[in-house]
Amino acid sequence: MATKPTIARIWRGRTRKDGADTYERYVRAHGIPPLQKTALGVQLFREDREHETWFTTISYWPDIESMTAFTKGEPTKVHHLDRDAELLIKLPERIEIHRILIDDRSSVARE
Repeated sequence: MATKPTIARIWRGRTRKDGADTYERYVRAHGIPPLQKTALGVQLFREDREHETWFTTISYWPDIESMTAFTKGEPTKVHHLDRDAELLIKLPERIEIHRILIDDRSSVARE
């Protein structure tokens, strides 16, 4: 299996501000672990705004085929977690899939 990602799969969702901590715990427990077992890497971001909180999950894949296998043949389809309808303001309707053109994190590692 390749060890360098060529594909980033990006999901975004938002919660009410008062439900953000609950959703963060939920997605850490139920959304991130399957990605950690399969993807080359995963990141979870949280942006607290005045009235809502946005979450972004980015998973990294060696190629479209491996991502497609993980999503059971539908890489662009949103696969909602069981409690997403309860915890999110609106269910996301799309996933973004980006080809990684430059992956230079060497400057991030510098202190």
